[in-house]
Amino acid sequence: MKIDARTMEWIRKPNVCNITEDKVTITTEPFTDLWQRTYYHFRNDNAPVLQMETDDKFFSFMVKTDFTDSHHRFDQCGIVMYLDSENWLKASVEYENEEFQHLGSVVTNHGYSDWATTAIPADVKQMWYRFSRREDDYCIECSYDGKDFSQMRVCHMWEGAGTISFGIYACSPEDSSFKAVFTDMQITECAWKAHDGQQPD
Repeated sequence: MKIDARTMEWIRKPNVCNITEDKVTITTEPFTDLWQRTYYHFRNDNAPVLQMETDDKFFSFMVKTDFTDSHHRFDQCGIVMYLDSENWLKASVEYENEEFQHLGSVVTNHGYSDWATTAIPADVKQMWYRFSRREDDYCIECSYDGKDFSQMRVCHMWEGAGTISFGIYACSPEDSSFKAVFTDMQITECAWKAHDGQQPD
């Protein structure tokens, strides 16, 4: 099912953005980010987030991101599930320099964030994401072509068992601004299949 982006709702709407039925463009503002406490000890909670709400326990959400315009350290855009300031997850490509950038994800439970990353070439300018839910467990995957997806991480959200909100975000944690473009948003049956290996205790 394709998503009409005009039905989604903002948390912290940016000053410059454009939404049509099948495309969202966000121009980021300097010093915007999502992060809680861990390692850096600071807290940032001012990135623009565009989301929808659901109580569906089993589904997948896909979106294509284009960040051709990113150019400054930590410029980023991707998927997000923002429940509140201390419980959320995100996945994105973060610009680092002209040689490489970070493809990664952050999971924040009860006010503490982690960060899992891998380096990818700096000339990658588009990335697909697939966000899947199985009750209060979640899977994040990425793809270079929208067809073949690779697992980035599986995680549990302590406050993610009921109604959730999820969607897209973009931000520039340092003194920068860039245009992030989101297309091809859709909801499908849960592509993250039930585990069929080792049985639970």
